[in-house]
Amino acid sequence: MSDPRYKVDVSVVTRFLPEQSQPDENRFAFAYTVTIHNNGELPAQLLTRHWVITDGDGHVQEVRGAGVVGQQPRIDPGASHTYTSGTVMATRVGSMQGSYQMVADDGKRFDAIIAPFRLAVPGSLH
Repeated sequence: MSDPRYKVDVSVVTRFLPEQSQPDENRFAFAYTVTIHNNGELPAQLLTRHWVITDGDGHVQEVRGAGVVGQQPRIDPGASHTYTSGTVMATRVGSMQGSYQMVADDGKRFDAIIAPFRLAVPGSLH
């Protein structure tokens, strides 16, 4: 059972970006909007991110770094932080998943898990 003091939920909405894509060159751009909701009992700050991006051919790219889009938001209980970022893949369909490394106000570090989500050009079958 996880500790209710440290509960951060992550939801993602994706969008294909045709204007930034070049299908003839196997370049498919996607935006993803992430909402990080603190359902825990303590304020928590997002320190780092870890993404695992898998394209339709099974190629995996890992991304690690500080914060999200240049920010390390501190999120109060019941509050959320939303941001939009993007990625480019060589295939029409792929997936992303990962985690945010958080620290609560009491100093405890924990991970907020980002469940796998799909990136797909509309009309792509996979």
